[in-house]
Amino acid sequence: MAGKPKVTIHHIAEKLNITASTVSRALNDNPRISEITKKAVLKAAKQLNYQPNNIAAALRNGKSHIIGIIVPTADRAFFASVVRGIEEIANKLNYKVIICQSYDNYEKEVQTIDALLSARVDGIIASVGKNTDNFDHYKRPQEKGIPLVLFDRTTDALEVSQVVIDDYLGAYKVVEHLIQQGCRRIAHFTSPKKVSVFKERLRGYTDALRDFGLPFEEELVIKSNLQLEDGRASMEKLLELELKPDAVFSASDYGAMGAMQVLKERKIQIPQEIALAGFGNEPFTSFSDPTLTTVDQFSLTMGRITAELFFEHFKSGDKKLVPQKTVLKPELIVRGSTLRQPK
Repeated sequence: MAGKPKVTIHHIAEKLNITASTVSRALNDNPRISEITKKAVLKAAKQLNYQPNNIAAALRNGKSHIIGIIVPTADRAFFASVVRGIEEIANKLNYKVIICQSYDNYEKEVQTIDALLSARVDGIIASVGKNTDNFDHYKRPQEKGIPLVLFDRTTDALEVSQVVIDDYLGAYKVVEHLIQQGCRRIAHFTSPKKVSVFKERLRGYTDALRDFGLPFEEELVIKSNLQLEDGRASMEKLLELELKPDAVFSASDYGAMGAMQVLKERKIQIPQEIALAGFGNEPFTSFSDPTLTTVDQFSLTMGRITAELFFEHFKSGDKKLVPQKTVLKPELIVRGSTLRQPK
């Protein structure tokens, strides 16, 4: 059975016995249209279940009032909080967002960029997937004059504005804290992917060891996708070493929680025998037993700043502003999983 025909401004005009152009102006809050007419048009639009055609509107006036947001996954507290911050700013300016997930899949990311461009979004805000090492698809919005801003997982291969946390400093602070707690053989869970955040966290780990006179040992650096199951496998691998670590710093909270599960199953005391620290301040870190030391990335603030930067570029046509890199300072949150020494 055929569906009902789509309601257009012509149906509203016919119902109110006015012209379609008057309906269009009323819906766009044109000051030339009286408040009485605007209210009548809005009431009729609601009664008829009128849905505006944003693509058609974008073709007419060059603006869709929609921003595309690409995240690796929306079910992580960090990305959900960043999106919330972006929406707070966007909604105040009468903009809506389309949230897309790449699932760290390069092909999916490419397809998403194309889909958002086809949908005539006014701009794109994105966090690059772990498996992305070719960024040509991110050049397409720029070639079309559409603003692009990256956050968290970024790349210097593109001349775009970025908002990031100081991942290097966050990692350095974690290792410094572990050393102050008496740890001397500190392992690190990292990612093999060429993503800036993990490279910077590894660099912070390495430099902190060096600055405090501790050797860098390749066997203590375990590469994985940093999911819960990866943390479990990585911890099992470390426990097979003849000389076991006395601390683990994971570049993600999920990896650290996987490690914690293994240590508890083996009845290895945390932090007395092996201290644990993560990165990201996921909500579960404050409920684990022991609670997990981690790094707060101020995700909500990151989202708001990213949106503000985006709208700066959008208002300027993205031609007058030089790409900017905003670096937020992280905060080390010390909890029970690393506290060997009294505060």
